[in-house]
Amino acid sequence: MKQNFLSADLLIIGGGTAGCYAAITAARRNLSLRILVAAKAHIKRSGCLAAGVNALNAYLTSGQTAEDYLEFVRWDAEGIIRDDLVLSMAEEFNEAARDLERMELVIQKDADGNYVSRGRRNIKINGENIKPILAAAVQKLPNVSVLNHLNITDYLVLDGRVCGAAGFSVLEQEAFVIAVRGVLCTTGGAAGLYRPNNPGFSRHKMWYPPFNTGAGYAMGIRAGAEMTSFEMRFVAQRCKDTIAPTGTIALGVGAREINSLGESYEERYGLSTSGRAYGTVNEAREGRGPCYLQTRGCTPEQDQDLLKAYLNMAPAQTLKWLESGRLPSQQNVEVEGTEPYIVGGHTGSGYWVDSGRRTTLRGLYAAGDVAGGAPKKFVTGAMAEGKLAALTFLEDEAALSLHSRETVVQAAQPVLEHYEAHLSAGNTGFDVFELEEAMQKTMDEYAGGIRTGYRYNARQLALADQRIQELADLAAALPAADSSDLLRVVELEERLVVCRTLIAHLLDRKETRWAGFGIYTDYPERNDSCGYYVNSRLENGRIRVLHRPLVKGEFHYEHSD
Repeated sequence: MKQNFLSADLLIIGGGTAGCYAAITAARRNLSLRILVAAKAHIKRSGCLAAGVNALNAYLTSGQTAEDYLEFVRWDAEGIIRDDLVLSMAEEFNEAARDLERMELVIQKDADGNYVSRGRRNIKINGENIKPILAAAVQKLPNVSVLNHLNITDYLVLDGRVCGAAGFSVLEQEAFVIAVRGVLCTTGGAAGLYRPNNPGFSRHKMWYPPFNTGAGYAMGIRAGAEMTSFEMRFVAQRCKDTIAPTGTIALGVGAREINSLGESYEERYGLSTSGRAYGTVNEAREGRGPCYLQTRGCTPEQDQDLLKAYLNMAPAQTLKWLESGRLPSQQNVEVEGTEPYIVGGHTGSGYWVDSGRRTTLRGLYAAGDVAGGAPKKFVTGAMAEGKLAALTFLEDEAALSLHSRETVVQAAQPVLEHYEAHLSAGNTGFDVFELEEAMQKTMDEYAGGIRTGYRYNARQLALADQRIQELADLAAALPAADSSDLLRVVELEERLVVCRTLIAHLLDRKETRWAGFGIYTDYPERNDSCGYYVNSRLENGRIRVLHRPLVKGEFHYEHSD
């Protein structure tokens, strides 16, 4: 591969919501700062907002406070959250929304000019173009350079500090070594670890972007960063087949969840995110499925509202209604659970960070779905964390010097050799897609996927770990004909790294706290003596699991070891 060297003050890895807003924040406050944003795709349509969204799901409506949001998140996550992180991001929600409006995002308003709310913590938007809006704001900044189609794979660590990164172009045979003062990871969570709802040609129809491979997690794990709460997986309840969000229906028209007998079962399982997911799975398990959102009988106006709302983020659901010839008022919407995901924007999985969003590796920051401890981020929460991480970097910048080109290039040599090893490897008799299917089958059957009703036990997890390690050995020998092939191989390797950490966390939390996200059949009940964070670090090739006490009622936390 042709080798390129770049340098900057701040490298933001990931061009999604958090990454864009971090770049905007840092550039606005320091016009002399040299900022690079590396996006695996194109920043205009990358990340979770690529297809749009029809609401800002984290907003403090009239009468609501940041403390109220903290209490809601603590209740929904069964207590395993970081109070300092949730409160600090909640305090930024409304300003993030106003900033989006200043960037010309259309936020719906009533006759009095107030934002139209959808429940106590949501406001409605016309958000099909929300990502192009954020991207345009970034691209206008004179001190920000966007590197599209650049896949960063590894941090470069020197003298105990992250001082750069290495990656490659997904379009050309080119490698990149980047020297920086600081790195902000905003790559998002991990999809594709488990066998998805829709196989084969439609396997991309999943809740979380299929291109989010857990790259940021994997980079941090390999570099020795501390991670948290991977066992708090996320299983989304979604419209069957299209995997479109259900909140638009539940909140938009007040639809109740019912089973095939017409019985409402919401109160039986609770209204938390995990409780709703568990209710749908358990009703089907006990023979009362399939389950639905009861839209039959809604008004013609509500029909049109739903058709339009889904065009802003999940047009497949609108098309399904139209192709069937029956509108929501004429048929209930069948729902199902997705495969499990690791995503810190909805649960607590991700990097273990301090209140300023510093990771345990000096010079490395994390924000958005890749940062742990603060569930229920959604769009404005990801923006808030990007802003807070950028401000922290500006505080630290003076103490973070640039290493020499020669030193950084030398540190990148093992990474570059890894690329070349795949590009020069011979035929192994299997390809990346076959190994990916084997990984998903293993996780589905032995680590609590859809096939087992999200149930797992210690013997299954031990077997899953063994097979994942065997697949990792096979993946290391995969050949790549070009950069596109290399991308697929690297993405598989990233997912396998995340799988190992996930399995270690599932094994360690000896209770069932979030039944809708997974049931540990050896320990089927919640155990309040397990009221701690399950954290881990990769040390000498082995995953070391450790427990951290809850940060409750404390609004500033710093790493102590």
